[in-house]
Amino acid sequence: MALVRRVVPLMRAQGNLQWDDVYPNPKVFGKDIAAGQLWVTEVDGAVAGVAAITTDQSPEYAEVGWDLNEPAVVVHRLAVDPAYRGVGVAAALMQQAELVARERGIEVLRIDTNTENAATQRLFPKLGYTLAGEIGLAFRPGLRFLCYEKRLDEAAR
Repeated sequence: MALVRRVVPLMRAQGNLQWDDVYPNPKVFGKDIAAGQLWVTEVDGAVAGVAAITTDQSPEYAEVGWDLNEPAVVVHRLAVDPAYRGVGVAAALMQQAELVARERGIEVLRIDTNTENAATQRLFPKLGYTLAGEIGLAFRPGLRFLCYEKRLDEAAR
């Protein structure tokens, strides 16, 4: 939560209202931990980034034509401490998601990001993700999100 407290003011200053004082919260991260799906990147013993690597697909993903019955690894709550931006922390967490997908025999990775999050909009295509479309999420009314997908090829698994 200390990382989130450092990230949220910077996000909001850039017009990205995806996170606030309500979300994400200790209860959400507690559920991620209990499910064994919260991944942490450390640099010299300090938490540099976090991501929930799940199979939880928002129902709204169907709006971009995704088949929600198709198994997918979905990254949620991706955050990098401002002190460690630009050194590959987010890319490392996204690579971990690919490893999790391969271990589970899942060929599809999905993620959504706020339309105001320029950093992730640059990162995801660099990592091979394709923009699928834009949605709203019921639990974050008034905000818009871009959906990205990556399909792992058979040779890479």
